[in-house]
Amino acid sequence: MPEGHSVHRLARQFTSVFAGERLAVSSPQGRFAAGAARLDGATLLSALAHGKQLFLRFDNDRVLRVHLGLYGAWSFGGDGTFRGASSIGAPRRVGESEQASDDDGTSSGGTYSGPPEPVGAVRVRLVSAHGWADLRGPTACEVITGAEEEAARAKLGPDPLQPGSDGSIFVRKVTSSITPVGVQLMNQAVVAGIGNVYRAEVLFLQGINPWRPGRQVREDEAVGIWADTVRLMQDGVREGRIITTTAEARNGRPKGSAPHYVYKRTGEPCRRCGTAILTAEMAARNVYWCPRCQGE
Repeated sequence: MPEGHSVHRLARQFTSVFAGERLAVSSPQGRFAAGAARLDGATLLSALAHGKQLFLRFDNDRVLRVHLGLYGAWSFGGDGTFRGASSIGAPRRVGESEQASDDDGTSSGGTYSGPPEPVGAVRVRLVSAHGWADLRGPTACEVITGAEEEAARAKLGPDPLQPGSDGSIFVRKVTSSITPVGVQLMNQAVVAGIGNVYRAEVLFLQGINPWRPGRQVREDEAVGIWADTVRLMQDGVREGRIITTTAEARNGRPKGSAPHYVYKRTGEPCRRCGTAILTAEMAARNVYWCPRCQGE
């Protein structure tokens, strides 16, 4: 599932290439025809990411709320003025790189001729005078009002990537609960945007066992989790992928060949102490940790 940094990259891209543009909105697949009709012809005012949810705000007091989930992805294309990644979302690999699109609507002669024919089950297509965006496979895709957007966001925890986000709320929630910290980090009501990769890597960097109850996490440790999450997710927005290791930890290897400390490294030696990395199921997802660096 794309984590919060990818959704923030999406919001930036939509703002860059579509804000202020009148959009033709359709549902080639047909499943979102009614919702598309409510947005068709409206102008996109802004795009906002809160955790793993994207809110596209239009000038008719309608908001397109999208949660990509495990399989959702946006693809983009357009003319020479249309800049940005050509694909953001699933499928993801370790390192979470963004892949280029084979068809951006440009003819063999280099002239933009409008969006290509839809490929696969395109739930929503947005088209401006200069480019297009296709959405496939989202977990959630709905048209809501501005008030409903506020209500949806109120259910989410603080987002480490939003300017001025209050990390003290996160600290208070984590340290006041008996729930294991590894479970809490995946709860979007505690902190919005963290997924399985960031959970594993931040807890390793802080030396905290994922099974430790929240009440046994010191306040300074919870502050450290928040600070590392902000730093790593900001790096993810800049890089377009999750890289948590330092050059020293990679020991001369390129970023892509050694991006993580513990995530999906079951049985491999810890990059710090050499102990074999462990994995177990936690809240229906695999969690990874070093039993020595992250002892009880």
